Amino acid sequence: MSQNAQPPDPESHSPANVKEPRFWQDDGWTAKVVKNEDDEGWAVEMYKDGEREPALVGPWTMGRNKKDPKPLDVTAFHTLIKTASEVITRHEQSQFAKLNKSVTVDVGDARWKVALQIVPDDDDAHALLSATDQLGEEVAKVRVRPDFRLNVASATAWVENDFRRPG
Repeated sequence: MSQNAQPPDPESHSPANVKEPRFWQDDGWTAKVVKNEDDEGWAVEMYKDGEREPALVGPWTMGRNKKDPKPLDVTAFHTLIKTASEVITRHEQSQFAKLNKSVTVDVGDARWKVALQIVPDDDDAHALLSATDQLGEEVAKVRVRPDFRLNVASATAWVENDFRRPG
């Protein structure tokens, strides 16, 4: 495969393992060393099988001749997999945090966990507001606007209002 090799086709189910100086494909990942468009150096792109966009793009080391890129090797490839996997995990955690919030409130003699789960949808974006009692039983769930602001005050008001839909 040449330096112009394309990222893996997400439709392909089991790509062959390839280990070339500028293109490695193994363990569900593809590493591709490319000319860095921003400067005179090189970059490496890491693709997870089935994805069209790289999970990681970073600078790549020049070879001994200070002109060509250093060839990929097994150690570098596994380090790149680890780094790209960490980037994906951080992104997933960030997305989860953006879409899911919760607070704990004390109302009367009871402690409630009130959670908000935003459901992103181009046609019908909304959120689900739920309350869980001290035993972990969900006691209420209502649909609310996706821009509902969950905080201690709004959660307390909802519980005190017998879990009627806010607004």
